[in-house]
Amino acid sequence: MLIAVASKDGKEINQHFGHAERFLIYDVEQDEAKLVDEKRVERYCSFDPENPLRGHALRGIADALQGCRAVVTAQMGEHPQGELEKLGITAFAVSGPIKATLVELAKIL
Repeated sequence: MLIAVASKDGKEINQHFGHAERFLIYDVEQDEAKLVDEKRVERYCSFDPENPLRGHALRGIADALQGCRAVVTAQMGEHPQGELEKLGITAFAVSGPIKATLVELAKIL
């Protein structure tokens, strides 16, 4: 299954959903997580007085994460989490090493 991760360094889950300008896409099978893609996105958290809820940015991120079963970030607000879950993408706010964490999360998905 595909899982998207927000990471500053590509080793740890250590980035807030709204600050991510890219998501690392991992294919997680059995006890292995392998990096298979990287998706560049517009940051969700940026000031825009004409679009305060940033719906267009959230749709763009959801489109980029199409095919992913889950997204894993260090933190995520309730609004984007709820919207992604409506689209079938389970959201997790956790921290830790990417590969080991994804293998554990895949067991509950």
